[in-house]
Amino acid sequence: MSQPPNQPPQGGFGAPQDPRQQPPQGPAQPPQMPPAPPAAPPQQPPAQPGYGYPQQPPQQAPQPGYGYPGQPGQQPGQPGPYGQQPGQAGPYGQPQPGPYGQQPGPYGQQQAPYGQQQPGPYGGFPGAPAPGGSGGGGPFKGKAAVVIGAALAAVLVVGGGLYLALGDDDGGKKKRPVAGGSKDNKPQDPPSGDTGGDSAGGRDAGDDLNAGRQAGESKVLWLQKNDVDLPRNGADVYGPWFTDGLVVKAMYKKVAAYNAGDGKEKWTLPLSTEICAAPLKPADDGKIVIGVKDGTTERAKCSKLQMIDLKTGKAGWTAEVKKEGTFDILSDITIAISGNTVTAGRTGHSTAFSMKDGKQLWGKLPGECQPYAFTSGAKLIAAAACSTGEAAKNHERIQEHDPATGKVKWSYPLAKGWEADKVYSVSPLVVSATNREKKGEWSVFALTDKGKLRSVIDGGKDKFQPRCGGSFIVFGQNLQGCTGVAADANTFYMATAEKTSGLDRSNEVIAFNLDTGKPKWRSAGDRPMMPLRMEGGEVLVHMDASYDKGGALATVPASGGKPKMLLQNPQSTAEIENGFFTTKVAYEDGRFYVVAARVSASNDEEEKEAKTMMVFGK
Repeated sequence: MSQPPNQPPQGGFGAPQDPRQQPPQGPAQPPQMPPAPPAAPPQQPPAQPGYGYPQQPPQQAPQPGYGYPGQPGQQPGQPGPYGQQPGQAGPYGQPQPGPYGQQPGPYGQQQAPYGQQQPGPYGGFPGAPAPGGSGGGGPFKGKAAVVIGAALAAVLVVGGGLYLALGDDDGGKKKRPVAGGSKDNKPQDPPSGDTGGDSAGGRDAGDDLNAGRQAGESKVLWLQKNDVDLPRNGADVYGPWFTDGLVVKAMYKKVAAYNAGDGKEKWTLPLSTEICAAPLKPADDGKIVIGVKDGTTERAKCSKLQMIDLKTGKAGWTAEVKKEGTFDILSDITIAISGNTVTAGRTGHSTAFSMKDGKQLWGKLPGECQPYAFTSGAKLIAAAACSTGEAAKNHERIQEHDPATGKVKWSYPLAKGWEADKVYSVSPLVVSATNREKKGEWSVFALTDKGKLRSVIDGGKDKFQPRCGGSFIVFGQNLQGCTGVAADANTFYMATAEKTSGLDRSNEVIAFNLDTGKPKWRSAGDRPMMPLRMEGGEVLVHMDASYDKGGALATVPASGGKPKMLLQNPQSTAEIENGFFTTKVAYEDGRFYVVAARVSASNDEEEKEAKTMMVFGK
């Protein structure tokens, strides 16, 4: 039947994706596109799971179409803008079918390393679910079913809302310092067949890492080894965060700060329970709030907040995220900081606390729509689920809230079946959404500061490849944190999926006009580029290390053109840099940080040798 205009989406609470699965490898051929169509999502190269990564059976996943719906206000029975047929709706309230029609994924799946979200089929939009993979699918169609350890999530329909019940679960002459050490306690034996995966390879870190540096290449400032006694399955890394010349990261039961110049540890803060959540960035004064578990057993929940001063390493207030209903605290919390407010979002609920003293500012809000995930920064943008009591009328919204009171400043409804996936940019506001009801449909759109539709990004026939580090919002992944995307006031920049020719790999960065959604220009390099953010009015892009070349940072002019090299890391240390199994990258005060996103090892010796952070500079 035809969907009336502006029909809100039916809706769950962020319909999850599983970052532990990887979508099918190799892009499928998309169907024939009508003129000026939106794009199909991206694909990321396959990676083998690291030690301790929960094993999942492979699944077949349908290939997602890009899913760009038509403009709002379209009348029932009218086709969408790209030749869509009537009777199905896009995220903006107009009837139309999922653009491009879905195709079954012809490839079997492989697991992705835990803590790194793999893009969906077609080269996979990270953050855009690819059925059966981290990009989405499974019984929710637009998102993957969840496996937490060995327990499968069960779905309960309560009062028309969707809930998820989870089971347990110098010129190169001086030697650069190597930070870190390790404790003597041995981890338990790993499962058979696991070789460990996150120990960066290459020569001994005590070597002169700059001995082979060529003219024009950056210097290795310092290299850090693991100094945390890890559990059997390894641990995710939170951060890095930067403040007052320090780089801070957290893992397992430890938060530590290092001098950004030489890697020497400045302070360390041990915790009694495991770290389970953290915001994208700290408050402006250098304070941060992280989530820790409420106990040490397998049944422990991620429901405790701990404030930390990143400048001094001193622990401040603690608070508990209290259960607000039968189905609350079913998932890990997600944390965001905006001004004096820190929010703890989770399935169907959210609670806000004061950054100053940890006192609760607000909790459940009036009305049927409750936010479940927020952005950090100057604006508190939320993804909200609206449970009306009638399953057919449940839907999701994108909203801006007053951080102090929780009051909704504006609210933008998504159409039936569509849900927020990621926020690629807060200001300007660029949002990724997926269709839970139509397998693999995906859309990227921009809103104005007042919450009105500004444009729908027209991806054409290109395939795209953002990386979001795990996009399963309901199960503890942040609403932000994607690379491969950037934005300024008038333009949105996004990386296409990689193309390979023999051993050569390359892609493009495409600039889109935020007022029209149409492409403005494209820039190609001699290897894949991933936008990180804007830097001095230009697009800062990261280039991965390869077997014969170190990683690099470059900038692309906002007006287009070839990338200009900012830092080219040494070829002589490419093996070490490329040996990081899953990484986060950052550029701060002229230093380029490559940080392990997850650390694990199959034995005590490997654990001590695991490289966790490598820093480059001029």
